[in-house]
Amino acid sequence: MRRLLMFAFALTLAAPALADPTPPGVNLRWDNCYSDGGVINKTFACDRNTGTETLVMSFLLDEDMLDVSGMESRLFLIPASPTMPSWWSMKNIGTCRPSSLSLGTTLPLGSLNCADWASGNAAGGIGSYSAGSLILGPVSMVLQVAAAVPLYGIASLAANQEYFCGSLTINHAKTVGTGACGGCEVPVCIVFDRLRITTLASGLQVLNGANGPDSQFARWQNGEESNVALNYSGQNFGYYHSYNCQLSSTPTRNSTWGAVKALYR
Repeated sequence: MRRLLMFAFALTLAAPALADPTPPGVNLRWDNCYSDGGVINKTFACDRNTGTETLVMSFLLDEDMLDVSGMESRLFLIPASPTMPSWWSMKNIGTCRPSSLSLGTTLPLGSLNCADWASGNAAGGIGSYSAGSLILGPVSMVLQVAAAVPLYGIASLAANQEYFCGSLTINHAKTVGTGACGGCEVPVCIVFDRLRITTLASGLQVLNGANGPDSQFARWQNGEESNVALNYSGQNFGYYHSYNCQLSSTPTRNSTWGAVKALYR
């Protein structure tokens, strides 16, 4: 037991520290908000049709903001493959997994540091999930979601507080067996590209990572983004992030306490 506790303590010391906040900016993590221990990479054995994965979107402001009424978020998905895997063909009628993507507006259970910007009053949905783009290239997906509150829920937000603004749940349906959609195992890089915060009078556009450049990225199956650049394409698409995705040379594993204990059995 003493050896086990010493090893666990050593793991804690070796764990990378969270990057200092650099607001205004956005975060994208699996399972929880950034400050509540959300992880950047998610691996899945692609061996079952049950269960879900959850991407959590959040943001920080650099100054207080009054009369906030809504959020509009845009995300990009790019695989480390020459084509978009059919496993990521979701939501739209006629796609391989039309019921596998949904938006949540409820703060993740157990959140300690992250606050719900809408205090439970937000309602929203997925506006579009489209394959390919003249700007990003054909091997990409563009996801746009929005949430808003009624007049009685208009919010006043504080600077330097991480706020939850929505979660994306991806289920495992049609991963294996008859009618399975291929490509679950392919690495994918996902960026929280842009957040538009609307108020009763105006609004704010947020483009950068709240806790360093990679805090607005999430990775699937050890994907890793590279050649990240912020570009501008005109009023229709505005500012956007371009990048490449490949298998990481140093894959990240989401270790569990059970896995640590197994080393000492």
